[in-house]
Amino acid sequence: MKILHIIPNLRKGGAERLVNDIVRELATRESVEVRMVLFRDEIAYDIQDIRHLVHIIPASVHLSLWRKNKFQIDTLQQFLEDFQPDIIHTHLFEAEIVSRFCIYPKAKWFSHLHDNMIQFKNFELESILDKNAITNYYEKKVLFKRYKKNGGTHFFSISKYSDKFAESIQTSYQLTLLPNAIDVKRFQKPADNPITKGNIEMMFNEHNQSSNISFKPKSQTQFIDRRWTLNLINIGSFTENKNQQFLTDIILKLNEIGIRVNFYFLGEGDCFAMVQEKAIKLGVQDQCQFLGNIENVEEYLWKSDVYVHVAKSEALGLTIIEAMAAGLSVITLDGGGNRDLMINGKNGFLIEKQDPKEFANRILEVYQNKEISDFNAEFAKQFDIKTYCDKLLEIYQS
Repeated sequence: MKILHIIPNLRKGGAERLVNDIVRELATRESVEVRMVLFRDEIAYDIQDIRHLVHIIPASVHLSLWRKNKFQIDTLQQFLEDFQPDIIHTHLFEAEIVSRFCIYPKAKWFSHLHDNMIQFKNFELESILDKNAITNYYEKKVLFKRYKKNGGTHFFSISKYSDKFAESIQTSYQLTLLPNAIDVKRFQKPADNPITKGNIEMMFNEHNQSSNISFKPKSQTQFIDRRWTLNLINIGSFTENKNQQFLTDIILKLNEIGIRVNFYFLGEGDCFAMVQEKAIKLGVQDQCQFLGNIENVEEYLWKSDVYVHVAKSEALGLTIIEAMAAGLSVITLDGGGNRDLMINGKNGFLIEKQDPKEFANRILEVYQNKEISDFNAEFAKQFDIKTYCDKLLEIYQS
């Protein structure tokens, strides 16, 4: 079976991470020949082991209501005809629309809904004067016409939340709920790398008895002394939706009840400087380590106490699963899709409102809870990439 995965690039992100893992796993399967196509040579991951399977093919489609549409798809079309895939699996809207302007009805096509893509939303009358809404509606209508040209498509949703959205935007094509996955083994904490957790009551007492302790900013690779701090971590692109600014409010609230924090911020993005500025404004910058994009995120998870996730909207939350696989308790804002991952009190807490006091209280509640740690390490195994690819191949062949 020849399988092709198409995604615009390999910048840091959940969709990109999943495609890497899928291709890497499928490459180990007998009777499977897999390839990945990128439109741009933007690769933020270590893919040396699968680089020979990755093809950079510049391709683009620019649709316009007012001007002539522009296409750059000839090279991609030629690649399809040369490779002759049995399966074409597309990720993210750009790949969705660019690929469908090629004609290759011999393959089964699959459309992966990594989030509730705004371009797919149904048009509403109150949006009649919204230029972006009109453009999105036009692109959706064009795309669904292109689906027909290639014999249709099969949608993948990744949570009950995204499944409901998918059902609301189309009824023409098959829809399968298949939660995204991770390489669980990578994130499991090594047995020879135990993490010593201090007693939080002792930390309170020592802190209160010491009046000459100086807390200074640490280097990006130095973990602050655990006797005085609670190590927290968040992983994700710095965007308005990922909401990292709220994390500084949580740090401040923990400080108010006597807890010092060492917070690892992993990721980059447009809101990076904004979050740093707010940390300075609140006076908590010495408790924040802004590390940017990190390849070995698992090592930071292993040396953290609690994973804190505050995205306003989340189709599922791969970083939550990674944290669970590393044995961390998770405190997360209700983003919709992450409801599928959370069992309150069992593996952490799902919090409905953006309330820093409740976040602080729940963080302290789950800290040093071995039952949650053990539960999460086991719970995450159901999202392993090997099991995921088994299911994927069954769906491809059905």
